[in-house]
Amino acid sequence: MSMKSLERVVSEKALKLGNSFPCQICVVGFLCGICLTSLFLAALTSLGTFEFAAFSFTSTSSVFPPCNSSTSQIINMVASIDRKLKWKNKVETEEEAEVRLLVSAWDNLLLNEEDFLKKVGMNISDVPNGPHLENCEKKARVRERLDTRIANPTFPSWISGGDEENYPLTRRVQREIWIHQHPLDCQNKSLKFLLADWETLPGFGIGAQIAGMTGLLAIAIKENRVLVTNHYNRADHDGCKGSSRGSWSCYFLPETSEECRKRAFAILKREAWESGIVTGKQNYTTKEIWAGPIPKLWDKPWSYMKPTTEINGSLISSHRKMDRRWWRAQAVRYLMRFQTEYTCGLMNAARNSAFGKEAAKIVLSAGDWRKKNKKNGTEIEEQVWSDHKPWIPRPMLSVHVRMGDKACEMRVAALEEYMRLADRIRDRFPELYRIWLSTEMKEVVDRSKNYTHWRFYYTEVARQVGNKSMAEYEASLGREMSTNYPLVNFLMASDADFFVGALGSTWCFLIDGMRNTGGKVMSGYLSVNKDRFW
Repeated sequence: MSMKSLERVVSEKALKLGNSFPCQICVVGFLCGICLTSLFLAALTSLGTFEFAAFSFTSTSSVFPPCNSSTSQIINMVASIDRKLKWKNKVETEEEAEVRLLVSAWDNLLLNEEDFLKKVGMNISDVPNGPHLENCEKKARVRERLDTRIANPTFPSWISGGDEENYPLTRRVQREIWIHQHPLDCQNKSLKFLLADWETLPGFGIGAQIAGMTGLLAIAIKENRVLVTNHYNRADHDGCKGSSRGSWSCYFLPETSEECRKRAFAILKREAWESGIVTGKQNYTTKEIWAGPIPKLWDKPWSYMKPTTEINGSLISSHRKMDRRWWRAQAVRYLMRFQTEYTCGLMNAARNSAFGKEAAKIVLSAGDWRKKNKKNGTEIEEQVWSDHKPWIPRPMLSVHVRMGDKACEMRVAALEEYMRLADRIRDRFPELYRIWLSTEMKEVVDRSKNYTHWRFYYTEVARQVGNKSMAEYEASLGREMSTNYPLVNFLMASDADFFVGALGSTWCFLIDGMRNTGGKVMSGYLSVNKDRFW
């Protein structure tokens, strides 16, 4: 009985102590100590894991310094606590480090910066081929060879897809434009020329300049003249070197042969102008250049074009300017048929910036790229594989959002309207979740982040805020940037698999033309508004 009484007294005392405030403080402190200890051990785990990953990477690439003995002790201690967490972090950290290294290596190769590779203990030959990159020097030589009569009797090699995948007669028309612009004998005295600068009027964007030149090409073909373009103001910057400065040939191969170009400038005398051997823009009215009749050498192929454009839910089968739509597509494809080495370099840089991480993961998935013996220059690489287009993640949707001062010419639409059309395409093609977004407006890029079920790619460039004119915006970027980045966007957009835009914009109109002569007629085009000429 006395023992039971004693136990009862002790229990009551313990209960009172447990309910007391000091005791509760001690318990809470004890529990907090356990939590802090756990957090400390977790931090050690992450630290040790990072150092372990660095050590593993160093053993083959010498990018990171080797870990010291104290770090090794921490790693061993942490490994015994949580091996699973350590392994998970190790894989993620090492992969991210290798991806960063590989993307940086590609960046420095594009910039011809060998010092970076030397610093990390690598040679140029150690860097694997980027599936998204082209050898621009080699590609330029191939394109120049293909752009001659002797080397390429089977042109046009710049057309993708068969006849059913392009506008009617695309292959034939491209071939015959090329022949017209590259006469057999440029010294023939009966040869006539149309010599023209690119448009320089204030407010004329790149799209308007290209559209104007397509009209001059039409006139040249109708009058049996060779079109020779002269000054291109947007190429008048330090990026275009030597004779290509101030010339379309900085970005794309010239519209005619060098022999014909020399001949045209050699006969630029008063008599040549008076006799009509040479004409210029001043010889034609604005209406003739911008809205004149197109060449009739190929009858009316636009009359049987397959309808693939939708506006307001309706498939557009015909309109009163179908001929101009067909011709501009052909003319733009010809003028932009081959990129120069400079443009190829711009595209490489843009693809590495946008897709470099994904490309690096593809390369890494094939194994340790640093240990592989690379065999370059084999016959199959030179003659077969070199013709493959650079990789981009597909399928890709091109969305060009035109706003700003374009409101004075057409109805502008908010990003939401474009995205509703994008979602319509995705309903039919659920594998589509990537968008190449081109726009001059910062608010469009900012609002794109709300569409988390899509992945957006775009060039990193300062964009327009508010309703400045396009001329003011381009002036703020400078001549070189304001030319390079739109052309990169244009070529990226043209290479997409699906298309959403505003056909009231000349830029979208030209992208659509490149689609229809680039093997993508059946991709279709969804527009938020109607072209001004329809």
